[in-house]
Amino acid sequence: MIITVESVDRSKHPALVDEMFRMRAEVFADRLGWEVHVENGREIDRFDCEDPLYLLSLDEQSGDLRGAVRLLPTTGPNMLRDVFPVLMPGGTVESPLIWESSRFAVNPRILQSQDRHEANHMVNRTTIELLCGIIEVCQRAGIEHVVSVFDARMARIFRSIDCRFEQLGTPTRIGRTMTYAGLFDMSDEMRVTLGTAGELPAPVLASVPPYGKLSDRVIMAAE
Repeated sequence: MIITVESVDRSKHPALVDEMFRMRAEVFADRLGWEVHVENGREIDRFDCEDPLYLLSLDEQSGDLRGAVRLLPTTGPNMLRDVFPVLMPGGTVESPLIWESSRFAVNPRILQSQDRHEANHMVNRTTIELLCGIIEVCQRAGIEHVVSVFDARMARIFRSIDCRFEQLGTPTRIGRTMTYAGLFDMSDEMRVTLGTAGELPAPVLASVPPYGKLSDRVIMAAE
């Protein structure tokens, strides 16, 4: 199941938010070797101070964190524009109807399961659940597309589950990996495709996030 957390709601979920930052450190610094800032075992960057919307995937029985992703409007500070402009030398994406997803991570502790097949199944299901959650949130808020920066590993995952994207700019080697920018359609068709791939036809959101407030942000950005 997916829950949503805005900056103003972090105090309601302190343990989960803290676990998310710890998970990000383990994924991006320890496992992937990215040059990210880790302090006290937590990976937090300046975009976490820009009122993002977090989607957290939780185990329905234990409540343990299985994965997370961050959403930010492209009308404000975002990673594609402010960190990876080399990916789009001709200009960046900026629209109130296009948001950015970043810090997409699946908890590596899932892989510690004794049953490797079951662990891989949970990783794939968590990945697709987060993608479905992004679409559901965006559709309710009137957001039409999501842009994201991702590496070759994620590009392969997207293609394997038929999560189609429009490639923006030119893929560029950043550090040790080829890096892409892609635009994803938040359509009913995409939701059905991913729901079929992950056997998740029903809505994945466990609770109704503050869509009114989120929609207000979309409208304000358009004015």
